[in-house]
Amino acid sequence: MSQRKKLKMISSDEATGVVADLARAEERNSRPDPELRAVAKRRQFSAAYKLSVLAEADQASELGAIGALLRREGLYSSQLTQWRRERDTGALEALSRRRGRKAKITAEQKRIAGLEARNARLEHELSQAHTIIDVQKKLCTLLGLSTEKGKWGQCNFFAS
Repeated sequence: MSQRKKLKMISSDEATGVVADLARAEERNSRPDPELRAVAKRRQFSAAYKLSVLAEADQASELGAIGALLRREGLYSSQLTQWRRERDTGALEALSRRRGRKAKITAEQKRIAGLEARNARLEHELSQAHTIIDVQKKLCTLLGLSTEKGKWGQCNFFAS
């Protein structure tokens, strides 16, 4: 039953008390709970930002200038070290890489991966068959058997 219907059913004296109680309850619900903490969110830095911070750090010549830069930007020296290492290895793409789970593959990508695996397996079987045929040819020449194409393949091993 809604609050409006409840208020119609009770007398006017009781209604003012109920309205006051509802107002107090609503006020309690609107205040933030001091026990709750904000959920921390991982910061993400773009490649351009990383390169600009690195350039500014490389130009810093005064004593404590890099520390001031790190405090101003809210960074750690280990981040600066890691970004320098990535820049020096030429991993510009690595500067802007996203962390976390990899993207989910689609049904078409799964189908393509399955077909590529099947293709690789069949190519392996084909190379094995070619090796077996070459060995049979060499065996035929060693044993002096005819190498004409017969009913059973290159050599007539099974001919009686």
